Amino acid sequence: MSRAYYGKSIADFIQEDNLSILGILTKHHGYQALEKLQQNAWEKQIAILKSQLAGLTGYIYFEFSIPRMGKRVDNIVILGDKIFLLKFKIGSNQYDKHAIDQVIDYALDLRNFHEGSHHANLIPVLIAEEAPIIEDNDIQAAQNLDCAILLNAQNLGEFFASFNSNSLMDVVAWEQSSYKPTPTIIEAAQALYQKHDVAEITRSDAGAKNLSDTAGCISNIIEKAKQEHKKAICFVTGVPGAGKTLAGLNIANQRLKIAEDEHAVFLSGNGPLVQVLQEALARNRAIKNKIKKETALKETLAFIQNIHHFRDEYLKNSQPPTEKVVVFDEAQRAWNQHQTSKFMSQKRGQSDFNQSEPEFLIEVMNRHQDWCVIVCLIGGGQEINTGEAGLVAWMQALQASYPDWQVHYSNLIINQDNYLQDTAIKNWLSTTGVEQDHLHLATSVRSFRSEKVSAWVHVLLDVDDQAKLLWHEIQENYPIVLTRDLQKAKAWVKAQAKGSERYGLVASSGARRLKALGVNVKNEIDVANWFLNPKDDVRSSYFLEDVATEFDVQGLELDWVCIAWGENFYYQNGKWCYQSFKGCKWQNINKEEDKQFTKNAYRVLLTRARQGMVIWIPEGSGTDATRPNKFYDGTYQYLKSLGITELE
Repeated sequence: MSRAYYGKSIADFIQEDNLSILGILTKHHGYQALEKLQQNAWEKQIAILKSQLAGLTGYIYFEFSIPRMGKRVDNIVILGDKIFLLKFKIGSNQYDKHAIDQVIDYALDLRNFHEGSHHANLIPVLIAEEAPIIEDNDIQAAQNLDCAILLNAQNLGEFFASFNSNSLMDVVAWEQSSYKPTPTIIEAAQALYQKHDVAEITRSDAGAKNLSDTAGCISNIIEKAKQEHKKAICFVTGVPGAGKTLAGLNIANQRLKIAEDEHAVFLSGNGPLVQVLQEALARNRAIKNKIKKETALKETLAFIQNIHHFRDEYLKNSQPPTEKVVVFDEAQRAWNQHQTSKFMSQKRGQSDFNQSEPEFLIEVMNRHQDWCVIVCLIGGGQEINTGEAGLVAWMQALQASYPDWQVHYSNLIINQDNYLQDTAIKNWLSTTGVEQDHLHLATSVRSFRSEKVSAWVHVLLDVDDQAKLLWHEIQENYPIVLTRDLQKAKAWVKAQAKGSERYGLVASSGARRLKALGVNVKNEIDVANWFLNPKDDVRSSYFLEDVATEFDVQGLELDWVCIAWGENFYYQNGKWCYQSFKGCKWQNINKEEDKQFTKNAYRVLLTRARQGMVIWIPEGSGTDATRPNKFYDGTYQYLKSLGITELE
């Protein structure tokens, strides 16, 4: 199946009747209403390209699909071994910066995810019909995707003529080569919400656990529960960045398409994730459907909800919920009994509440008389808040109060202690539950450059000798650099990013004394603006002014990350030291649970980047007792000893 609406040799394109070409484009546009503006744009493109490509040997495409982004390139022109990606701005007299970034993004997407384009000569071109001629287009920089070639409707042909060749690359093999994208969770949510299938927007190579297999496994469990009038719960595990949230969004979306009366919903206790996804979906829907964002937001709130709103609704309502299928994201972060009781007493006026959050949530779904399914997405080593119960609270509730529920679980829950440490619970689960291989997502797809980043972070934090070996395996494709200079760190991350690739500054919420150096982790950010707003908005991550903490970024991702390493977690004499800032001085953290929260905060920060990161570790101070050299130097030397490159 062709990935473009239209594709032919340049010679055939020039010979073909304009109305015939327009008819083919309109036909492939399909069920979508064809606006007059789009038709006019196509007519202009056809006329300009016929005029400017006359006499050249090559191939041309119209509306070439970029599935991960849910977009289409206006045109692709292939001459010799060069592949030109064209974005037209019909009627425009200037070269718009957003349009430049967009056409570079198309080229980046193909280079990163389209097998035939990994080593191809891709050149982004912006054609502003009536803009002035640019004399100094840098073809080498454009081939590096550092910029786009800027042309107008008159000098397009002159530019292309210099690349004309009778020796044409194998166009069919290039077009039909496999496309294996790894979308950001924001891109994935937008695509799924537009009714795309997960298989269209994610990689499908045999080396990665196929998200479609996980979705299929869960869907089969739902269908069986429905047919047999049973209640079931699934525990889906995965390494950081493996696509657990994507799998959950896909299930909710898929079930809504299959049976609307199931009222499937995606629930998360991760407030920033919910806020960003709801806002992203609403902005996208408002633009596509030409409606007010407020109207679009009301619709997206039903698809992605905050778990605490769900919980509070059924505290005051004893009826069964509308939803038959609920997906709980980051279920390991649900509160234990002590934290839930404390909250209910202080915030909800219920002094006699004696359930953990998992037990209450199961009780709510258990109100259904016939069937229901809970899908719990579990991340190992991701607990970062006091009172987060982990997986054990779910198992304890099922064992004690809901023995008739069918429990489906990934084999990692039994085999790895970072998911479940209680031996008795493991024994109970292995005898009463159903082990499912497809409920574990083993490969990180966040970092498409190296699938081993999460494993490297794990051994780095465990001070394991494997850290040095793993670093050698990831360094070629996944750059990580060290510096003591924040300005150098910011300059590096800006220099790495191309097109609209997103970068930002992150730090641990406990790194309080970074404030002395201009990084204030106590300054709250608007996460939707930070993650979604463009480069010219001071509230966006691009400005590298507002710092996001582990609470802001967990479950989300950036292309490039600048990590500010703080004083609350530092390396000395072969081990990590843990401390928290109280009043005007540091205090050692002695409680093992709190130490784990601190380590997990850095695990979250170190696994946010899709493409690479710079780690900034400040110099100590000889005059500030809260920032002595020992809080920084040992960590820097440890990371340097692993082989991480220092910035010049």
